[in-house]
Amino acid sequence: MEIRVLRYFLAVAREQSISGAAELLHLSQPTLSRQLMDMEEALGKKLFIRGNRRITLTEEGMFLRKRAEEIIDLVDRTETEIADSDDIISGYVYIGAGETDGFRVLMSAAKSLQADYPAIRYHITSGNAEDVLEKLEKGLLDFGLLIAPTGIEKYESLPLSVTDTWGVLMRRDSPLAAKKEIEPQDLWDKPLLISRQLFTEKKGLSSWIRQDMDKLHIISTHNLIYNASVMVEEGFGYAVTLDKLIKTQENGSLCFRPLKGADKAELVVVWKKYQVFSKAAELFLKRLKEIFTPKDEKENKTNR
Repeated sequence: MEIRVLRYFLAVAREQSISGAAELLHLSQPTLSRQLMDMEEALGKKLFIRGNRRITLTEEGMFLRKRAEEIIDLVDRTETEIADSDDIISGYVYIGAGETDGFRVLMSAAKSLQADYPAIRYHITSGNAEDVLEKLEKGLLDFGLLIAPTGIEKYESLPLSVTDTWGVLMRRDSPLAAKKEIEPQDLWDKPLLISRQLFTEKKGLSSWIRQDMDKLHIISTHNLIYNASVMVEEGFGYAVTLDKLIKTQENGSLCFRPLKGADKAELVVVWKKYQVFSKAAELFLKRLKEIFTPKDEKENKTNR
């Protein structure tokens, strides 16, 4: 399967028409149609449903689109890294991150590095731990910023000297807003909105709330907190989340209350073992270690 044909396939999938894709690719419609039919014949699967006005993808076509996008991203990234000048260090550092205010400290390291290497750029992907680790495995990311992850033994990791606070985002006129801290029993009968990762892992929240997750009134899960905050604002319920992700001003409609006695969310940067980094990513990791490696560990390395 040729990279060139994969690009053709993605163009048709985006434009939803042969004519639109052909114009974008500067190809004739018959040439593009032939390439796509050859692809379907080689795979032995129908990839498109050809309608009168637009083309849609079959189930196999949607699967191929996801894989093709990953392949093209990796090819483009590799070409860029190889083409980087030996004299001027440039290129992208690819970072995947969960929603956390700790991302701020990661970017402070990036800004520090940019002062020395202004040609280095960054590509940021947002997602939960599952999304980030999947992209790390496929080579689409250099680093992942994760919140208190488990099962990362096969990765190299660097703990950050910052933590996040778990709590509840709620309307300022809600009954629980009068409390300084939220106790487990406060949430047993409340409509809850929790992240997909919390819902899947269950252990952390379940141990704090001292209640089986299946017995809680979870009305929605989400991937990104902004949409959940809109639901909270509209009166759907209470969102269990981290502090500082949504601005809560004194005169605003929302407020945040911490979970009483809950563990802090520890942050860690991970990357694949034996990873071969681009020059830009290697320098970024070096700068991170300079900033976040504990002082006693640095002294031990110096004394060896």
